[in-house]
Amino acid sequence: ILGGIYSGMFTPTEAAAVAAVYAAFVAIFVYKDMTIRECPKVIIEAGKLSVVLMFIIANAMLFAHVLTTEQIPQSITAWVVEQGFSPIEFLIVVNIVLLIAGTFMEPSAIILILAPILFPIAMQLGIDPIHLGIIMVVNMEIGLITPPTGLNLFVTSAVTGMPLTRVVRAVSPWLLVMLGFLLLVTYVPFISLGLPNLLGM
Repeated sequence: ILGGIYSGMFTPTEAAAVAAVYAAFVAIFVYKDMTIRECPKVIIEAGKLSVVLMFIIANAMLFAHVLTTEQIPQSITAWVVEQGFSPIEFLIVVNIVLLIAGTFMEPSAIILILAPILFPIAMQLGIDPIHLGIIMVVNMEIGLITPPTGLNLFVTSAVTGMPLTRVVRAVSPWLLVMLGFLLLVTYVPFISLGLPNLLGM
């Protein structure tokens, strides 16, 4: 899969389809965990899961459209600029905004709406773009397991058959760990910039 992506045979999105075909082949012919007769049932279950996820994504995109129409991100940016924040204070605001956005919006919507707004301010404050990008990625990863619309919560619930409330309880300790990691990444830039600096990036 990685070879196909790096060689340009298919895009990362198309790699998901390749992975699905590969997984089906291995399950049927190698491990024999699944028979060909079971394939229709598996396809139906996958379709049900996809419908649930697409419904969540559609609502997240609708919410993102409302935010854009009401110019809420622009208002937040204007307020940050007026306050004359230092880099540390700005990163606190960035984390708060991204954590809140992550509970309602899916990652692609967050990137499309907030990245063009946060990037120029970060550049003015002397914050490395790689550092900012990694902070955004960690925040979005946290958003994927944060109620009420964390996509990974619904995926886990659908795949395992566990109630969503039980999944949320199981995830909570790891959510705290990721929040601690976010603080480290935010205020210890070497964690995110050490390797790029070593490679001369």
